[in-house]
Amino acid sequence: MLLVVARIGRAHGVLGEATIEVRTDQPEDRFYVGSVLTTEPTSFGPLTIKSVRDHNGTLLLGFEGIEDRNQIEKLKNVLLLSDVDIHKGSNEDDFHVQELLGCLVRTDDGVDLGPVVDVINLPGQDVLAINYQGREVLIPFVRAIVPDVDVNAKKIRVILPEGLLDE
Repeated sequence: MLLVVARIGRAHGVLGEATIEVRTDQPEDRFYVGSVLTTEPTSFGPLTIKSVRDHNGTLLLGFEGIEDRNQIEKLKNVLLLSDVDIHKGSNEDDFHVQELLGCLVRTDDGVDLGPVVDVINLPGQDVLAINYQGREVLIPFVRAIVPDVDVNAKKIRVILPEGLLDE
C-alpha cells in the first residue's frame, strides 16, 4: 500500500538538497541512496534518492536529476510515498491507521454511527474520530469500548459508555 512517508521542505544549500519532514517511524527503511519514491502530485516523480544525511537533527535528501537550489525549490511541499507492507505485527491488536480509516463503526445493538475519519494518538491511548450525524465524535480505542475490529470487512463494533454521543 502506498503511504505518505515524508514531505519535502525548503531547499538547503545550493546543490539541490532539501529538508525533509519525516512521516514514518522507519526512516532508515525508506530513505537510502537508490530508493525510489512516488510523489504526490505524481507529476513531480518518481524521485530516486542520491544522497542522505543528517544536519543537526534534520534529514536532508538529494535526488537524481536535481542539481541546484532552483530545481529543489520547485519540489517544496511535495509528498513522498513509499510502498509499505501493512502486515500484522506479532500482536493481533496491531492495526495501521490506514486500515482503520473508513471502517463503519456500529454499536453493540446494531446502530450505525458512521465511518472512522481519523485516528488520534494521545498519550493515554488512541482515539477513533468518527463522523456521527455530521459532527465529530471521539471514541477511546480501548478493548472495553472497542471489542471487535474487522479491517477486512471494514467494520468496528463498539460498546458505548453512557453519554458518549451526547452533545
